[in-house]
Amino acid sequence: QVQLVESGGGLVQPGGSLRLSCEVSGVTVSSNTMAWFRQAPGETRDGVALITSTGDTNYKDSVKGRFTISRDNAKNTIYLQMNNLKLEVTAVYFCHCLRMSGDWGQGTQVTVSS
Repeated sequence: QVQLVESGGGLVQPGGSLRLSCEVSGVTVSSNTMAWFRQAPGETRDGVALITSTGDTNYKDSVKGRFTISRDNAKNTIYLQMNNLKLEVTAVYFCHCLRMSGDWGQGTQVTVSS
């Protein structure tokens, strides 16, 4: 069973930055494709960014150039650096191991508001 503990969310003004963290246990992040998803109120959960075991990354078009996914193998943790935040990114953010489809953390709330 995978355990995922997200943190780092909060309230930020448009244009601000946040760094989300996800502490992972049960799988090794460097051996798996890990991803960040988000879910806004009334919407389905949507993929934002992923990082493969080889370190390749991929991003949702709307966040390219502003979000960066990374990992710390020693800490078995993945991160999402979010810069130049816009109002539409307000959502609960979840990290996820794509190989373990049923395991999700509690998420961390990101609210962008002026």
